[in-house]
Amino acid sequence: MTGSVLSAGQGAFILFSIFFVLLFLRVPIAFALGLACLPIFLIEPRLGEMGLIQETFNAYNSFILLAVPFFLLTANLMNAGGITERLMRLSRAMVGHFPGGLAQVNVVLSMFFAGISGSSTADAASMAKIFVPAQIKDGQDVRFAVAVTAVSSVLAVIIPPSILMIVWGGILTTSIGTLFIAGIVPGLLIVATQMANVFVIARSRGYSTYPKAPWSEFFAAALVAIPALVTPAIIIGGKVFGWFTPTESACVAVVYAAFLSLIIYREMSGPVVYRAFLDTARLASVALFCVGTASAFGWLLAYYQIPQAILSGVGTWGMTAIQTGFFIALTFLIVGCFLDAIPAIIIVGTILQPLAMSVGMDPVHFAMIGIMSLAFGLVTPPYGLCLMIACRIGGIRIGDAIWNVILFLLPMLGVLATVIVFPEVVLGLPRLIAPDLLR
Repeated sequence: MTGSVLSAGQGAFILFSIFFVLLFLRVPIAFALGLACLPIFLIEPRLGEMGLIQETFNAYNSFILLAVPFFLLTANLMNAGGITERLMRLSRAMVGHFPGGLAQVNVVLSMFFAGISGSSTADAASMAKIFVPAQIKDGQDVRFAVAVTAVSSVLAVIIPPSILMIVWGGILTTSIGTLFIAGIVPGLLIVATQMANVFVIARSRGYSTYPKAPWSEFFAAALVAIPALVTPAIIIGGKVFGWFTPTESACVAVVYAAFLSLIIYREMSGPVVYRAFLDTARLASVALFCVGTASAFGWLLAYYQIPQAILSGVGTWGMTAIQTGFFIALTFLIVGCFLDAIPAIIIVGTILQPLAMSVGMDPVHFAMIGIMSLAFGLVTPPYGLCLMIACRIGGIRIGDAIWNVILFLLPMLGVLATVIVFPEVVLGLPRLIAPDLLR
């Protein structure tokens, strides 16, 4: 870049070499991103060391990102207020009699919880504590229990409201309301593939099931769970119909969750509320710190025009829209093995966006390919944060659970391929419900 001490190649070498060395040394990703940026800001006289702090805090100056801690708080308040137990009762009444019993309940409860939390790591931690010991006690293999818990937790970033959708929409200026609607069908398809997988594996291994619940139990469970299930409708409906911004809908969801836990279900005490706020602060600070340092990293990539240099070669391949979709998915799948989803969106998403636009790919279609691919990265080593959490709670090594995870990932990748080849899977519902948001 004109006026810069370093060339684009030199800047890219310094950024990526320091970043990967720090990752190899097991430095947390958020710190590795910031430390990789620091030498550039020191070397370039036009930038200065304060530039790192400035670009990091510029990322936080976003009203949209305020939705992240509020969605996490909604989930924690509902979890603390006994709402998870009521959703579990409904899930058991619905699918407990299917082969696999508790594993089927695990998947369905993760689907319900996904419509509240938006965080896969929160889902993995809470579900693993409940289901891994219970499934082992029920006679299921610990490796299978860990795999089901880990792969079902990825639903939280595909089914709305999703923190990744909020970050993607805020960074890449894509309609968050449209992303919320677009994630519904792919999310349900992944739920179906996971339940089918559990069915086949449980049948082959002879896992037990629960007796089929009578209709009276189903209706009783549904009745007490309906107030909790209204939460996703408030969040999505408020955004789609223009009643709330994403941040305002998150705030409304917090108020509603507190109302349910304190007034309707009456199961939340002062110490429990304190723990809910503490957990929210911890998870939100980690996520937003990643946003800040990744934004500084991405700003330097733009400063040296590194994305243009990378894509200049790819653009000559002459790929069709479908081929480009598979290239984007493969890139995100590989990056997701080594990098957290939020910095991957900020860094890799901004690099690949011009490529997607060049072949006429709809921004929402591009976003869902990226989000789904990064979601799968949450259960693929060496990073695989959700798999790591589930394995730690299950007391096994990641390598012990890999085969069972692969059994679930293969059909899930089939859903991703379907989304790439048939854009209407993600665009059909937004066109039907809110066509104005796609324009």
